[in-house]
Amino acid sequence: MQKMFELLAQDCRTKARRGRLTGTRGAIDTPAFMPIGTQGSVKAVSPRELRELNAQIILGNTYHLFVRPGLDVIKHFGGLHKFMNWDGPILTDSGGYQIFSLAKLRKITEDGVEFQNHIDGTRAFISPEIAMEIQLALGSDIAMALDECVPYPCEYDYAAQSAEMTTRWAKRCKKWKEENDERSTFNVQRPTGESINYEPSTIDSLLFGIVQGATFEDLRKASAQAIVDLGFDGYAIGGVSVGEPEEEMMRAVEWAEPFLPPDKPRYAMGLGTPPQLLEMIARGMDMFDCVLPTRLARNGTAFTATGTLNLKNAEFTRDKRPVEENCTCPTCREFSRGYIRHLIKAEEILGLRLITVHNLHFYLNLMSRARDEIQRETFDQFRKAFVGEYKTRDATTLE
Repeated sequence: MQKMFELLAQDCRTKARRGRLTGTRGAIDTPAFMPIGTQGSVKAVSPRELRELNAQIILGNTYHLFVRPGLDVIKHFGGLHKFMNWDGPILTDSGGYQIFSLAKLRKITEDGVEFQNHIDGTRAFISPEIAMEIQLALGSDIAMALDECVPYPCEYDYAAQSAEMTTRWAKRCKKWKEENDERSTFNVQRPTGESINYEPSTIDSLLFGIVQGATFEDLRKASAQAIVDLGFDGYAIGGVSVGEPEEEMMRAVEWAEPFLPPDKPRYAMGLGTPPQLLEMIARGMDMFDCVLPTRLARNGTAFTATGTLNLKNAEFTRDKRPVEENCTCPTCREFSRGYIRHLIKAEEILGLRLITVHNLHFYLNLMSRARDEIQRETFDQFRKAFVGEYKTRDATTLE
């Protein structure tokens, strides 16, 4: 199937776009939210439930799947899609963010990253080429170039050197893919050092480059231009939502966006709260992923159009209402706030599952609503009304 991104509508007051990304396993309507399935599973829900919630694409993680269960196991089951019984598109993170989080356990050089995995401390090495090999072995529909995600705060000189290395790594990723797309087999080393041959699970995959540059305007602009000059299928803005203030996050996107070609999808990585997603859409972003819908559900927190609800609170003990009035998700159609509170307090797994289903529905439905509003040229009014109404009732739940 031809790889393409089609721009279908543009909001007249903002940079919000409605588009469609077509790949091997079907079309993805944008703006799109990608539930995170880090270890081959979106926490607490099944692939069938994801399909029923109209999830178009999910995210898997190169680093975690490389470490456990290992590529030999995933190969045995015929690739990640068959392993987890998901027939839709999968985007795989290159592992750069996880390597960032292993700061005390890794060493970065021009060649790549040597690290100790977080499970048993086994030493392993990922280079741009190995990151591409792993993602192809997984059967990724959208692969990400290996990047270095710098922390916040970050010194200018380090951020500059890192962004330049990310560009060089991106070039190596693209070169490897161009040279190896047609190969019938290739070789990947396991963390133990054992060498294993693999047949690709899918060949017609997309490759996105990642813009870095920390919180520095000139570095963000230079990185965006350099990555675009390499010519990828799509472009991601990385190194955001790593502890910086929200206004810094927004500026990082604003600085990079003018350099990104309008005929390619744009992915803001690791974002965010519902208002942040709408603000990023207004700034021209198309794709998003975030742990909040599933992570906060496990803490008893539900998302609604007027803000978050901490369903562990005593005020909900006798509340017969659904989590959100007029919500069409299975949780709200069938259960009350009071019952869900009881499940959470009793530490019943069902409670976490029910909130997770609702939260994922909320995020996915928000993207569907955004697409409709862009098409009707009313997105700006919708965004302003939503952000104005939204309140985080329990601020500690979002930390």
